Amino acid sequence: MVEWAKPCKCTKNFANCNILTNLPRFSAFENMSTPPNAIEVTHLSKQYKEATSLALNDVSFKVRRGEIYGILGPNGAGKTTLMSILFGSIKPTMGSFSIVGLTYKDTSLRYKIGVVPQEYALYPTLTARENLHYFGSLYGLKGKQLKALTDEALERVALASVANKKIAHFSGGMKRRINLVAGILHSPEVLFLDEPTVGVDVQSKNIIIDYLKELNRGGMSILYTSHHLQEAQDFCDRVGILNEGQLLKEDTPQNLITEVQAFNLEEAFIQVTGKR
Repeated sequence: MVEWAKPCKCTKNFANCNILTNLPRFSAFENMSTPPNAIEVTHLSKQYKEATSLALNDVSFKVRRGEIYGILGPNGAGKTTLMSILFGSIKPTMGSFSIVGLTYKDTSLRYKIGVVPQEYALYPTLTARENLHYFGSLYGLKGKQLKALTDEALERVALASVANKKIAHFSGGMKRRINLVAGILHSPEVLFLDEPTVGVDVQSKNIIIDYLKELNRGGMSILYTSHHLQEAQDFCDRVGILNEGQLLKEDTPQNLITEVQAFNLEEAFIQVTGKR
């Protein structure tokens, strides 16, 4: 594993992320060797300027290839800080990580990941189709291939009928679905999801989760943050419980429930963190 490389300068507006504008033009799955883990995080810490405590404190974990791994924690636990480090928008204070065996020193890594931030990475004055064509073009997709992938994805998230409407007129759940498609149109090997179902209606939530399960069955590795514990229990292969910047426990949801003799993951979470 190699130490951290220089991050991009974006924060929450990934539509303007400068790492996306210089992507290499090749298949996301073009790799000579296959590392055993999708993500490896080693002793990662982060302290913001003028902060008196660490936002992340010596966090280490691995996400296996083809796995759905959930980072769970209350507000302020460090979930978004961790994700922001892993997809390149901020720099860690200490520690290192790799994704599919690479760091951001290798420019090809940016093509192998997909990012679905909690903040919408969409242009409100563009239509859903125009947004997806724009994001797809950043990954080298064009012409008939881009059109076909866009049409297929819009159909899959049940938004084909409103593809030519401006995002500004979409509901929150509809925006979440387009936000997801913008992050996976190029078929990344590893997908980062920061609270992908926060504030959405039941229909949108079910469409998003079902689509993610389908992508995972196709081989996509997923790192996901959420405070929806029942959703995480049903969705994740393994989870890590993050609290006050520290990774307290990690295991399968069922093993964690059994270990602390809880009824479900929410009860186990409360016992481990002492927080509701």
